[in-house]
Amino acid sequence: METVNVIINGRAYDVPKNATVLEAAKVAGVDIPTLCYLKDINEIGACRLCLVEVKGARGLVTACVYPVNEGMEITTNSPKIMEARRRNLELLLSGHDQNCLSCVRSTNCELQKLCREYGVDSRAVTGRRNHYAIDDSGYSITRDNNKCILCRRCVAACNNQGIGAISAVNRGFDTEIGTEFGVPLADTTCINCGQCIEACPVGALYEHDDTDKVFAALADPSKHVVISIAPSVRTAIGEAFGNPIGTDTEGKMVAATKKLGFDGVYDLNFAADLTIMEEATELVERLKNGGKLPMITSCSPGWIKFCEHYFPDMTENLSSCKSPQQMFGAIYKTYFAKKMGVKPEDIVMVSVMPCTAKKFEVQRPDQSAAGVPDVDIAITTRELARMISVAGIDYNALADEAFDDPIGKGTGAGIIFGATGGVMEAALRTAAEVVGGVSFKKLDVAPIRGVEGIKFASYKLGETTINVAVASGTKNANALLKKVQNGELDLQFIEVMACPGGCVNGGGQPIVPASVKNSVDVRAIRAAVLYRADEASDVRTSHENSSVKAVYDDFLGNPGSHLAHEILHTTYIKRGR
Repeated sequence: METVNVIINGRAYDVPKNATVLEAAKVAGVDIPTLCYLKDINEIGACRLCLVEVKGARGLVTACVYPVNEGMEITTNSPKIMEARRRNLELLLSGHDQNCLSCVRSTNCELQKLCREYGVDSRAVTGRRNHYAIDDSGYSITRDNNKCILCRRCVAACNNQGIGAISAVNRGFDTEIGTEFGVPLADTTCINCGQCIEACPVGALYEHDDTDKVFAALADPSKHVVISIAPSVRTAIGEAFGNPIGTDTEGKMVAATKKLGFDGVYDLNFAADLTIMEEATELVERLKNGGKLPMITSCSPGWIKFCEHYFPDMTENLSSCKSPQQMFGAIYKTYFAKKMGVKPEDIVMVSVMPCTAKKFEVQRPDQSAAGVPDVDIAITTRELARMISVAGIDYNALADEAFDDPIGKGTGAGIIFGATGGVMEAALRTAAEVVGGVSFKKLDVAPIRGVEGIKFASYKLGETTINVAVASGTKNANALLKKVQNGELDLQFIEVMACPGGCVNGGGQPIVPASVKNSVDVRAIRAAVLYRADEASDVRTSHENSSVKAVYDDFLGNPGSHLAHEILHTTYIKRGR
């Protein structure tokens, strides 16, 4: 790697030749504050908090976009710089709703942190403020422009998904983050992925909070309230209680959730395995009988809505399988409700997801196998963490507990659903062995692992070789599907996850400050938790899940049966744009 020599705060350092001042300072162990900067996503120098002095420059420069060169002398902490940053923070605060005590981002707000560090007085700058109506039109995301600081990170995150549902509109003092023609967010092509929430440094974007609904259900003695928890939640919920990124706190998560008073706490991995049984069967059926190919996975509701908007003709390529969230609710309210002698209407099914789009999914049509919604309430990882805190439960002090049986039983294949490529890998393990009649000797499918946006591989199912692809992030999915449409790619099976890196990076996960995201790949660290859990599992293929076998033997018959289709499969809407 070619380097240049720079002087930072009086000391010499070798840094990459193409680095910015911000990146060079990182090499020197100096953390320059930013608000608008998101590595590879939003590099626009808008917030002016990364100002530094460069010898010979006409004024202060923005470190996040200013390139280094040989011999450059940089100062990052002079009184002039500190005063400029302080003034810019005061200006940001002057237009910011400072209702911090009850804000969902209090103590995890990047603006709040910087104001505390720089000793900024909120009363320093006064004047006219804009006032905005809160947009809570959708099922998943609330927008509060009164908290917005116009950093444009949300816009960049939305564009990075290839959506562009929001943008900066108007000019000067009237600039705001809005939608085309000012329509409610629910009326746009927003896919509810929540990547805008993860990008926002303040409380201008947040998920619809359904925790009061859950507490109300738990307090109702007439209701049988159960909860299922997605694989990716265990990779991140510990972060909300001070644990390092990549800490697996599954046992404590289960213990805390049980303390909340649920009648059953279940691992959604069970339904992930159920999904694989149906999806692998569907794939082989299409391969044998000339069904619509490539078949595309259907576990990600953000991706499903994206497909309905941007590729409506390819909704026929989607697997008809419901997502694991919906399958769990469907099988619980049909098979298990009957087994327990509980009326479906008396069951409150709650799911914990790393995903804000799951809130949208629960209200989709054709998601009511028992005549009532398969899932009643979907909450995010963040919401579960808040419930645990509000209930006064000391999370880190809890002894580990296990999920309830029998439908708390999952496999390693179900666990890896949360990482990009995980659904594909789980499906191949089962399709190859059960349907193709060939043992999948090496269960780790390396070519489709990792956080790359698009991955390709080829595998044999019996005598048939299939070409597969994995895409994470809808911008990558868009590029992949256009090539499929144009005949550039010959594929039989595609996995798509709406969020870059998969569910581990979902819009409902604990929010990691940009200062951390810019330095480490949170997606890879969280995904590693799932792969370690898979390797440690006694059973690593979905078709070997004894609880899933029992459901088929006692109720559904065979995978892909008429009854299975009635309960576990769904339909789609050609929305268009």
